[in-house]
Amino acid sequence: MTHSDERLHALDNLRAVMMWLGIVLHVSMNYTVRPMPVPWHDTLTSEGADAVLGMIHAFRMPTFFIVAGFFVALLVHKRGRHAMLKNRLLRLGAPFALLWLPLYVLVGVLAMLFVHRVARGTWGVDESLMPVRPGHPKINTMHLWFIWMLLWYSVASFVLFPLVQSVPQNVRHFFTQAFARLASSAWGLALLAVPLAVLGLGYPGGFLTASGSFVPPLTEWLHNGLFFGFGLALYGQRTMLLANFQQRWPIYAVVGFVFISISGVLVKAQHENPGSIAHFEFYSGLVYNLCTWFWSIAMIGLFARHVHRVNPWLRYLSQASYWVYLVHLPLTIAFGALLYGTDLSIPSRIAINIVATSVLALLSYHLLVRSTALGELMTGKRYPFVGLRPVQT
Repeated sequence: MTHSDERLHALDNLRAVMMWLGIVLHVSMNYTVRPMPVPWHDTLTSEGADAVLGMIHAFRMPTFFIVAGFFVALLVHKRGRHAMLKNRLLRLGAPFALLWLPLYVLVGVLAMLFVHRVARGTWGVDESLMPVRPGHPKINTMHLWFIWMLLWYSVASFVLFPLVQSVPQNVRHFFTQAFARLASSAWGLALLAVPLAVLGLGYPGGFLTASGSFVPPLTEWLHNGLFFGFGLALYGQRTMLLANFQQRWPIYAVVGFVFISISGVLVKAQHENPGSIAHFEFYSGLVYNLCTWFWSIAMIGLFARHVHRVNPWLRYLSQASYWVYLVHLPLTIAFGALLYGTDLSIPSRIAINIVATSVLALLSYHLLVRSTALGELMTGKRYPFVGLRPVQT
């Protein structure tokens, strides 16, 4: 296996793990102390759930956007921009068009059942119980928001690549080298956190959150676009930068932990004594996004260093990850509602929900999707149906 193949396997595995972490994140949301941008929520809360959510949220989507940008650049380089656009329309656009409406209806019904059970102690559907969420449109992209944005980033890449190629080579070389210096140093990554902190000024605590809108505000396009653009540029300097990330990932992991800890201290101080920290949103957003960059690069370096080989189990989970991400949200809501009111502790409820959601989502992929046209649409290949026997990946 060549180093190039190993890098691709590492990033593909990383992309899959980021999708699977969506289950942990959305289950944890049921039990946070801090209000969440969803209408369903258990009455039991734990600061531990907030900590898990905050840590995963710090690197998960940024890492995913970086990897997505990398693979878009790879597709353009290997197949051309027209083939890239066709691939993205099939892999992103078609599943979104086919599954958004049924998922939207299912999530809506399950959310109302959960809310009804919490509010009245019985199963039922009453839309009047659903809280109004300012800044979040009623008809929205739900957890598919990043697929929606990636689709449009791909379209933008299709349009912009010829313009970039028209720039004189010496100018492109200058910016390429400048990016390499920026991305290969701690100070460069720290500098990239500043624009993210500025973009988060209009959000509570300085933390930019996805609205789920079909027409997201400019701040969301710029915030996520910075990571996607980083991934595009990373492809051009992949040999040098991925080697750099592999070497530095332990240091960056520790640095990121320091910043997420500072973020937690700031948030707690502001909560206990509102207004005590001048320019709180900026400083809170800055330290959080410092963690975001260092942890995102650390994750890339970790996988490039240690999770780069072909493994049948990882390969299978990678193939299943897209479908699992698409269907996991209604499952986490359903199991959250079923577990509500039981005598189980919060850790037990979280663990049961994660396991049950993962198993059911994986079974549905294996039995209903993997060997169908839908499975081929999402992964590019239709696999022979083998029931519950071991599969060849």
